[in-house]
Amino acid sequence: MRWALVKVCLAVTAMVVIAFAVPLGLVIKEMARDRAFSDAERQAATIGPTLSITTDRKELTRAVLSTEPGDEGRLAVHVPAAAEPDRQALEIGTRRAARKDLETVRKSGRAAIAEVTGGSVLLQPTALGSGDIAVVEVFVPEGEVSNGVGTAWLVLAGVGIALIVGSVAVADRLGVRMVEPAQRLAGAAHDLGEGRLGTRVPEEGPTELRSAAVAFNSMADQVVQLLANERELAADLSHRLRTPLTVLRLNAASLGEGPAAEQTRAAVEQLEHEVDTIIRTAREQRPQTQGPQPGAAGGCDASQVIRERMEFWSALAEDEGRTVRLAGVDRTVRIPVARPELAAALDALLGNVFRHTPEGTAFSVDVHHSGDAVIVLVSDAGPGIADPRAALARGSSGRGGGTGAVGSTGLGLDIVRRVAESTGGDLRIGRSVLGGTEVRIWIGLDGGRPAQGRRGHRVGRQRRGVLRRRTEFRAGPGAGSQH
Repeated sequence: MRWALVKVCLAVTAMVVIAFAVPLGLVIKEMARDRAFSDAERQAATIGPTLSITTDRKELTRAVLSTEPGDEGRLAVHVPAAAEPDRQALEIGTRRAARKDLETVRKSGRAAIAEVTGGSVLLQPTALGSGDIAVVEVFVPEGEVSNGVGTAWLVLAGVGIALIVGSVAVADRLGVRMVEPAQRLAGAAHDLGEGRLGTRVPEEGPTELRSAAVAFNSMADQVVQLLANERELAADLSHRLRTPLTVLRLNAASLGEGPAAEQTRAAVEQLEHEVDTIIRTAREQRPQTQGPQPGAAGGCDASQVIRERMEFWSALAEDEGRTVRLAGVDRTVRIPVARPELAAALDALLGNVFRHTPEGTAFSVDVHHSGDAVIVLVSDAGPGIADPRAALARGSSGRGGGTGAVGSTGLGLDIVRRVAESTGGDLRIGRSVLGGTEVRIWIGLDGGRPAQGRRGHRVGRQRRGVLRRRTEFRAGPGAGSQH
């Protein structure tokens, strides 16, 4: 915008300068020509009184030499011959004009200008005492005709260039005054979109941009207030769970001993821990960003988290007669995701498997590591998801023919999707080789989304590797399971 304004101002100023300077230069040239020939007419007129008195050669020669152009050899007098025998044609000075031009002026009685070598001549008719017409010739060099024109043109060019430079400087300053506030506003909008909620715009610049800055700052304040209210609401709603959790914990304590009782008490303890975490996170009064959060700066070991969560869910899978397979967690895999977030995502996916598939349905978790991403595949042998696209929409479970399942809020997959997208990855749902649903979590390791072409190529190769490994999966209790 700034350079566009400068270009427009440059073009307009250049057109104005040309429109005035070119005609003015031509007028100056014409004025210099008129001045030179007016001076020549004045010099020719000084010979008139002498010609009206006498046609004597000596007197005329003296009169010619007394003038400035005559002394320089630029003035000549042509006296025609008379009918009297005692007067012959006289030619005093150097003739430059053609005789034809001299005769034309003598017969017409009007002054004329003729072009000659090195300049022009003024032919001025003058009446003699005898009634004849003599012609006074004044030579005007080309230098006198254009005397001062070059200097005047240089002055005009300098003034025009100064006007153009000045207008460009003014336009540049005006452009800076307009563009910088607009750039600050655009940068602040980008920062706000990135999650830096403390961004504000100085209310400077033209009136319109100041109004935009005021509106932007007001909007940012409202966004911060809305997020603060949302955090408070989340904390309040989570706090309401404490009472039923306390009752549940007391009831679990009275279950006695046994694997089922221990699992129930562990689940209640885990649930209380998660509720406390939600309350603490919601109470934190700091702007949330899409960058790494405190506690997540170092990420976590995906293999370790997946093993821990699979150990928890495998006990329930054994009770329901489900075959479980875990692969790809035999080495450390660091990812830029906090441990609680990855654990919550895995619990959401595995909880969906237990909630929406019949008892005895097998499932598996596979981890694949590439150069710039980690892929986590959660597959089951259940009935599958009727509409995978609808399942990814917040608030829709996607199961049960797209109408939602009993007890499902539809937020589990949304939690997983946000975890993947925070690293530049994504979440996809497809058909697994087990016959049911396959949920693929793509977690980027460099914080950016891989190029579509390269990612598609790697996904194809990795999925073929998954298919080969999955053919080794055998149905039956305990077959290939890992707890």
